[in-house]
Amino acid sequence: MTPGSTGSGPGPLTLRQILEHDEEGVLRLLLAPAGQDVAVLGVIIGDEGPARAHAGRIVLAAGLPPEPPTATTAVLEAARRGASALVLREAETDPVPAEALAAAEEYGIALLVRAAWADWGDALALLRSATAFAAAGRGDLMADATTGGLAALASATARHCRGSITVEDTQFRVLAHSATGPEADGLRRSTILGGRVPEWRVAELRRSGLLHALRTSGDVIHRAADGDTPERLVVAVRSGGEVLGSLWAAADGQRMSPDAAQVLRRAAALAVPHLLRHRMRESGTTRRESHALRGLLHGNGDRRAHLWSLGLTPDVPCAVVVAVRTPPDGPGPEDRTLEALVVQATAVRPAARVSREEDTVAVLLPVHEGGEPGEVLALARELDALASQMPGPACVRIGAGPTVESGLDASLSYDEALLVVRALRDRETRGRDASPLRHAGPGQVAPTIEALRMLDAVRPVWESGTGPVHELIRADLAAGGELVRSLGAYLETPGDVATAARRLTLHPNTLRYRLRRARERFGVDLADPDTRLVLTLAVRLSAML
Repeated sequence: MTPGSTGSGPGPLTLRQILEHDEEGVLRLLLAPAGQDVAVLGVIIGDEGPARAHAGRIVLAAGLPPEPPTATTAVLEAARRGASALVLREAETDPVPAEALAAAEEYGIALLVRAAWADWGDALALLRSATAFAAAGRGDLMADATTGGLAALASATARHCRGSITVEDTQFRVLAHSATGPEADGLRRSTILGGRVPEWRVAELRRSGLLHALRTSGDVIHRAADGDTPERLVVAVRSGGEVLGSLWAAADGQRMSPDAAQVLRRAAALAVPHLLRHRMRESGTTRRESHALRGLLHGNGDRRAHLWSLGLTPDVPCAVVVAVRTPPDGPGPEDRTLEALVVQATAVRPAARVSREEDTVAVLLPVHEGGEPGEVLALARELDALASQMPGPACVRIGAGPTVESGLDASLSYDEALLVVRALRDRETRGRDASPLRHAGPGQVAPTIEALRMLDAVRPVWESGTGPVHELIRADLAAGGELVRSLGAYLETPGDVATAARRLTLHPNTLRYRLRRARERFGVDLADPDTRLVLTLAVRLSAML
C-alpha cells in the first residue's frame, strides 16, 4: 500500500463528473432526463453493429449529421441498446431537431452536442481524461492532494520522498514543481526559472541514452550523484503505451527517503489525468482558435465570439495577408514552403493569427495604433522573399488585403487578398509583366481586380449564351486552344499584328491566317466593336477556367 493509503477505491464515472471536468467546453448538455449522476461505464464510437449492447455507455454519433430523421433515429437506437448518453455533432446554424430532443426525453437518455470547433478526437480525449481522474480515487494522502492540481501533487510527492519534484511534458516544459530549497542545484533553478529544460541539458540526456530509456522503461530510473549534480530519480507518466510526460525527483541537500521510488511510481499514476487534461487543453485551445480564425476569414458563425477566442477585441483594425501555392504538375518532392511561411509570419509578430488550409496560408494581422505604416505590405514582401528562397518548383503568390476597421470585417480583407492573388496569376498568365510580381496589395493591381470582378459578374451571362463566338471558343479549346490564344494576344495589343505575333513567337503572316480563319470558319467579324467586346470577354473567361 502506498504512503498514507486507506485502501478505498474510486466510484463509477458519472455524467456530472464529465461535465465538471470539461473546462474547454467540448460538450454541451441539452437534457438529462435521468439526472446528471447517471453512471457512464464506457464509450461507444458510432454504430458498432446490431449485436453490441450499449449498456451504461456514452455513444459518440461520429459521422452522423444532426438532422431529422437521422438524429432522432440515433437517439432511439442508443436508448434501445441501453446507452446512458448520446453525443451529436453541433452544427454551426441548425439546432438539434425537436424530434430528437423529444425522443431523448421520452426514453430517458441524456443528450449532448459536441462543440463545432472540436472533433471526435477531442471528445474522446475529454472522456479519457475524466475517466483517469475518476480512476485515481481518493482516501490516499497523495491522491487527496491532487484536488489542488499538479502543483499540490508535486508538493505532496516532495514531502513523501524528501526530494525536489519537477513535472514536465514531452516538450520538456515545466508544468509544476515543488518548493525549491536553498540547496537546490543550478540546473533545477535554471529549469524552473526558464519554464523548460535547457537545450544543452536535453542534448546531454539524449546523448547519454536516458531519454531513450525513459521512453522504453516502465519503471523508475535512478541517476547517481555526479559532482555538483545531486542524485535524481525519474519516471515516465504513461497512459497505456503513450508517454505524456515525466516526473523528476532530485535530492535537495538531503538524502531521499528509502521508498522514494515507490512514491514516484504512485505520483506518476496520479499525474496521468492531469497531463491528459493539459494535453487536451492545449489541443482544444489550438482547435478552437483555428475554428475561430476560419470563421472570421469566411464570415461564418458568431464573429464577435470568434474574436474573443483569438484574444482580440472588436475595436482593433486588422488586415489579412494570403499566400497561395500553385503546385507543379505531377508528383514531386514534398514542399515545405507553406510550413516555413507559417513560422515566419508569427516569428516576430506574436499578435498575428495564422490559418493553413491545403495550399493556402492566411495571416490575420492586427494593425495597432502607432504601428509601422505599410506593415501589411511589409509582411507580404517578407513572405515573398522567404518563399523565393525555398527549394522546389512550386510557385507562391502573396496578396495583402486592405486594412479594415475591425476584425469583425476580416472576411472583407481576406476576399480582397484572394483577389490580389488571382490578379497576380492572371497578369502572369497573360504575360502582362516582363518580370512577374509575386506579391502585391490591392492598389498595385487595382485595374486587374476590377476586371476580374466584372468577369465574375458576366460569367453566368456568357455561359447561358449561344452564337458564333461561343462556337469558336468551344471548338478551338477542344482542339488545344491555339486560335483562342492568338485572338487574346491580338485583342490585347490592341489589333497590332506585329506586336501580337512577337508575343506569340509567330510570323505575322501566320497570325493573319489564324484571324482570317476565325472569320471564314465561324463568321466572327473582328472589325465589329460589339464582336470584339464579346470575344475579349470570352477569351479572358476561358483563360481563367
